[in-house]
Amino acid sequence: MIDTREPAVLVLEDGRTFAGRAYGSRGETTGEAVFCTAMTGYQETLTDPSYHRQVVVMTAPHVGNTGWNDEDDESSRIWVSGYVVRDPALRPSSWRSQRTLEDELAAQGVVGICDIDTRALTRHLRERGAMRVGIFSGEAAGMPAAHLLEHVTAAPEMVGASLAEEVSTDTAYVVEAHGEKRFTVAALDLGIKTMTPQLMAERGIEVHVLPESSTFADLARLRELHGLDGVFYSNGPGDPAAAEHAVGVLREVLGAGIPFFGICFGNQLLGRALGFGTYKLRYGHRGINQPVMDRSTGKVEVTSHNHGFAVDAPLDRDSDTDFGTARVSHVCLNDDVVEGLELRSRTGDLTGFSVQYHPEAAAGPHDAAYLFDRFVDLLDSTKKASA
Repeated sequence: MIDTREPAVLVLEDGRTFAGRAYGSRGETTGEAVFCTAMTGYQETLTDPSYHRQVVVMTAPHVGNTGWNDEDDESSRIWVSGYVVRDPALRPSSWRSQRTLEDELAAQGVVGICDIDTRALTRHLRERGAMRVGIFSGEAAGMPAAHLLEHVTAAPEMVGASLAEEVSTDTAYVVEAHGEKRFTVAALDLGIKTMTPQLMAERGIEVHVLPESSTFADLARLRELHGLDGVFYSNGPGDPAAAEHAVGVLREVLGAGIPFFGICFGNQLLGRALGFGTYKLRYGHRGINQPVMDRSTGKVEVTSHNHGFAVDAPLDRDSDTDFGTARVSHVCLNDDVVEGLELRSRTGDLTGFSVQYHPEAAAGPHDAAYLFDRFVDLLDSTKKASA
């Protein structure tokens, strides 16, 4: 088969380049280069708002074989800045496919590159760390190498980036409880995925999804109109140190004794609200095969991850905070990164918790789905105690 794809080039901020061929839309793009170890679920990855302003490198060599459908999106659009694959599928082979992955990338203007050594690129990022990158195809690919590198180094860095407001909903909306309504929860949309409120709704929770700019006064108003049993913080992109507004609201939530559950970015913001620091990981955790231990049970879960920042909290002791006693509840078995926090009152009652990974886990795994049940138990016990 004759390859008619035009040339493309990938340029890292340290000057290393990879020559390949155009994939998806033609043109140029920049972002933070990160690698994802998932072998499936690329549609959910691409539509995850947490990947905003990132160029995703797929470590799986063959990508696109299940095509694209209208049911598996985790948001209303593709959020990645660019896409890097080694061997794109010639045609999709799935009864659910409605079009090809490349057609969808092109339709949404996502610039990609294929036919490069993604293993070499991944090893480079593991050794040097996540860094800025550019993909150039079409006329852009013919520009001098020095000029392309200038484009890359002029791109904004992820450290200090406040991005949740760029991916959040503009207006509040409600996901109705399935069957009998048991609880009302306010979910702050920092880049929420479609599956998250759905899994809460399946457990009888009416979810009010609110914009990132919402205040504690908005939560109080919701409480007056509909009741409010708990607050949820979603996943999302950017540096948690830059999310001062959301951290401030969360401190008011914890101070008011409202039960709290956070996922991913929400875990980092809980950490900062409790007085812990956060830091940028060398190359982050991204994929659906990360081992995490629940320290309360000793159970090891295979989990889905997408984070480049982590909470700096002690693993060997509990910590006194303004809101009670905090402890690290989950830890990554690969590198001891904090993967969950738990907050208890002075009397020992659970008042809030969070995890760094994704228990909603589309397209899988589902080892951690029990955490939504744990949230229901927290809402139920708090409601009974206040009755």
